[in-house]
Amino acid sequence: MTTKMTATQAIEVDGEGAAMSDEQPQRIARRPRNQFFVFRGTMSKRAQVATSITASVVVIAVWEVATRLGWINSLFLPPPSVTVETLWTMITQKHLLWNAGISTLRVWVAFALSVVMAVPIGIAMSSFRGVGAALEPIVDFIRYLPVPALVPLSIIWFGVGETTKIFLLWLGTFFQLVLLVADDMRRVPQEYVEIAYTVGARPFQMLSDVAFRAMQPSLFDNLRITLGWCWTYLIIAEIVAADNGLGFVIWAARRYMNTSEVMAGVVTIGLIGLLTDQILRLVHKRLFRYL
Repeated sequence: MTTKMTATQAIEVDGEGAAMSDEQPQRIARRPRNQFFVFRGTMSKRAQVATSITASVVVIAVWEVATRLGWINSLFLPPPSVTVETLWTMITQKHLLWNAGISTLRVWVAFALSVVMAVPIGIAMSSFRGVGAALEPIVDFIRYLPVPALVPLSIIWFGVGETTKIFLLWLGTFFQLVLLVADDMRRVPQEYVEIAYTVGARPFQMLSDVAFRAMQPSLFDNLRITLGWCWTYLIIAEIVAADNGLGFVIWAARRYMNTSEVMAGVVTIGLIGLLTDQILRLVHKRLFRYL
């Protein structure tokens, strides 16, 4: 009798355990409806856009109210309404779009030079230990040098023409990009390399057809990020005997304490950067749909 009861109890316990095991995945699978503050939670595209717009509107509204109520001196920080009005005046009367085009051209030329040079050098540094051992200390040393400190030397080397401006923009981008490219190549799984050699790939084929293709998504992201860094050096580059460009416009307005024009120039740079960044994000999604 005792044996039968024990067996019966065992069957009941097993049944309860099975029921609990069936319920456990359901509990794990349940997710809170509001994932706004959930770690790595998901949000719909519409919710993301709405959140971005709402946050921007709130920041602009607080900025406007703070200056209108006198909490912040409008001489030092003009309200958004004045900034927008000044921006429109500069577009229609002071050739702001022309200066923006000149600055954009300078940034893209310097950035293109950085990419053409940094990508092969970074790949070589991470692919061949001898190249990495030789170049990495030099790159690490130069990338910590402040670009403004090198302005006098760049004027001595290249004069006060366009070459100096392009050089300063290139200097602020190239050495950072080299190390990012090298890290992208190092992140390519070693299994990819071993499989390529197993199926008979030659070293150049492995590098171009396997490793380079595997690093392209992260490489594209790093190019997008370093393009933003290039824009941050624009003011430094365009104060060197410049007579056009957004940096020149901002620097000239600063002399006369015209903060509304300074803010209009800053906002223009921010809008160009935001538009460029969103376009590159869209291109990334189209190129790497498998991610």
